[in-house]
Amino acid sequence: MSVVPVIAVDAMGGDFGPSVTVPAAAIALEANKDLQIILVGDEDTLSQALLTQPAFLKERIRIHHASQQVEMDEQPAKVLKNKKDSSMRVAINLVRDDEAGACVSAGNTGALMATARFVLKMIPGIDRPAMIGILPSIKGITHVLDLGANVDCTAENLFQFAVMGYELVRAVEHIDHPTVGLMNVGSEEIKGNIQVKQASKLLADSHLNYAGYVEGDDICAGDVDIVVADGFVGNVALKASEGMAKMIRYEFKKAFSRNLLSKIAGIIVLPILKTFTHRFDPSKYNGATMLGLRGIVVKSHGSSSSVAFANAIRIAVREVEQDVPKKIGDLIENIFSERISA
Repeated sequence: MSVVPVIAVDAMGGDFGPSVTVPAAAIALEANKDLQIILVGDEDTLSQALLTQPAFLKERIRIHHASQQVEMDEQPAKVLKNKKDSSMRVAINLVRDDEAGACVSAGNTGALMATARFVLKMIPGIDRPAMIGILPSIKGITHVLDLGANVDCTAENLFQFAVMGYELVRAVEHIDHPTVGLMNVGSEEIKGNIQVKQASKLLADSHLNYAGYVEGDDICAGDVDIVVADGFVGNVALKASEGMAKMIRYEFKKAFSRNLLSKIAGIIVLPILKTFTHRFDPSKYNGATMLGLRGIVVKSHGSSSSVAFANAIRIAVREVEQDVPKKIGDLIENIFSERISA
């Protein structure tokens, strides 16, 4: 029996709120005929925003009122204490109460992480949640975690990140034995800090398909399916990749608008440029999952467009359909059993 995906959307979160989240919901619904969406936020505001959407899509949308919203610069501790009826908190509550299979939010990352961890709790055997996202590579895509949730990590944390990433990629990408690489400052065994060296040993002794150390350029090379790093390194790699993509687009635009001859050349190669732009369009890769929780929470970029936010919803749907938290929990339980019996 197939699962009917129901996604709770924090409709007030992010830099643009309902002006992005409501059209994004419509895009996601149009792409998936089975999907249902709960828009969480101020009922009057969302009802007004829905007036412009097609009636046949609105049949699969319902509004769940929330009287508060989380600002992008609020402290997570204060949000937990003072914003119990925020659109973010209520959307996560719906996941906890099994009214929704996942929550998608473009809101304050720290507040989302703290609230999700408080409400949903951790999968037994996982110490910290980690954010995993997708970056384009020569061979397709590479999954990278952690993207910023944990700046300082132990070897055990890195090992747990690898386990969670491994099971997620197996489930949603249907790769039987995805390869795992551990981010380091070089591929030689003598390089790296003590945490990375210890994590490498844990991975080498596990049943995961561990490929050894990788460096920053290996993310784009695509030689491994998953790259594991602490949140500091992972976030820097993500932002550097985003910055490089922006620079390349800028340089292309400048080069083909320099003079009449370059403009003519630009028209000639326009189909190639469109293909290139589509391949590296950030909206295609928007949406980072907070792994390790007992429910599914996907973080969209705060300034994402409606197309980008719709992609984050798509990611959430795939994980709901594959019941990713349960699969991660089962794998962690098996690993613990193996450690005890060893």
